[in-house]
Amino acid sequence: MTVPLRHFLVGLALLGGALLVGIGLVVDAVPGLGGLVHVHLFLIGWVCVTIMGAMTQFVPVWSGTTLRSRRLASAQLALVVGGLVGFGAALALGRLSWLAGFGAVMLCGFWTFVYNVGRTLATVEEFDVTERHFVVALAFFVVLTGLGVLLAADLGSGLLAGLGVSHAGVRGAHVTLAVFGAVLTTIYGALYQLGTMFTQTALRGIDHRLRAVEEVGHPVGVVGLAGGRLVGSTALARVGAALVLLAALGFAVVLARRLSEMRVERTPMHTRYAVVALALAAWVATAAPAWIRSPTAPEHVLGGPGSAPLLLLGVVGFVILGTLYHIVPFVVWVERYSDRLGFEAVPMIDDLYDDRLAAADGTLLFVGTALVAAADLLAGASGTALGGGARGPALVGMTLVTLGVAVFAVNAVRVIRRHSPGTLARVALGRFAAPRAVGGSDAVESDAEAGGAGAGGGTVEGDGTGDEPAPAE
Repeated sequence: MTVPLRHFLVGLALLGGALLVGIGLVVDAVPGLGGLVHVHLFLIGWVCVTIMGAMTQFVPVWSGTTLRSRRLASAQLALVVGGLVGFGAALALGRLSWLAGFGAVMLCGFWTFVYNVGRTLATVEEFDVTERHFVVALAFFVVLTGLGVLLAADLGSGLLAGLGVSHAGVRGAHVTLAVFGAVLTTIYGALYQLGTMFTQTALRGIDHRLRAVEEVGHPVGVVGLAGGRLVGSTALARVGAALVLLAALGFAVVLARRLSEMRVERTPMHTRYAVVALALAAWVATAAPAWIRSPTAPEHVLGGPGSAPLLLLGVVGFVILGTLYHIVPFVVWVERYSDRLGFEAVPMIDDLYDDRLAAADGTLLFVGTALVAAADLLAGASGTALGGGARGPALVGMTLVTLGVAVFAVNAVRVIRRHSPGTLARVALGRFAAPRAVGGSDAVESDAEAGGAGAGGGTVEGDGTGDEPAPAE
């Protein structure tokens, strides 16, 4: 239980830092390469760390197998976060010669994650649609992190000048593989599972044709778009962009159809998934004109005006927060209450969080995202950088998003603190937490180092490779 929850808590803390840096950028208060600090804290610190934690817990569950190594799952978090903190500090302080070293540390963390989950998936005889997406996403993780280290080295030493490729080209490919390759592919794969499971529906009719278009078109389009940006081929990038857009629109329709046919009571997760379907369609509408016109332009890396907030906040942000509204209570519920079911009254999973806080953070996040996207659209329409009439809505929007995330964090931490068998410190710090007083009210048996298990036939224990669960204290 503790391994994925630790990823989620650390990710939320880094998201808070990313949002504060974002506010600082709007008011010109961030030193050095603050924009890169903001992007890396958001995409690596929150999005990727959360994905790593979620895959660690649920790949074994979905696939009915055992995680290759729990120790590697803990090591991946330490390496990625340690490298990221150093990387961000180097960017803020202008110490560009440090970037390659810290980038290499992050690469080791990501490749540890890829190896661990990849070896876990290798035990599955036949992949379903979710597992196929995850395998593709893992391949994107390997390539994008390698390009990231090259970019970091080039900022400090001009390495790329001798390799025959431009910094802008490698950067465009790196961002494409990160956002559309690793992150969006993972999201699509997870939502094929979660979208049907938590609406109690199944794909039918046109859903299957749209899924086939997305499953082939999206990865092929990502490779084409990244390759075109890498070598400066507008034609190749345009074909790749068209496939990515077509796949996104098809997936938005599939998700909307699942929600429209939902057979269960609506929860905060379903509400946020509805925003995702809307935001994904809106992103396609804003990105298509820019990508058709000039898909290799640096300012069009995520689309046109308004596209970046819609994609990063409206799609990626709402998917992760919506999913965490089920994952965090689910993991805690399995550990605390599942063995008591049928013997005594136990709460339902959705009873563990506060409905009023969920409604508050949903409203704050939705309004904040809309304001940030509108400000970006306004700035793009005027042909200027963010400023003037656009700066006010952007600042208000970022503030509301930050408050929304803070409310969500309070709600999630309350679930862990009130219902987890272990203390919050044990969840966050594991074996590095201060010893608990003898006779305390919190049990240690739930700690991952004591052999926490998954559900549905999969576990997060070791497999006889030196990762056997330690005995409970």
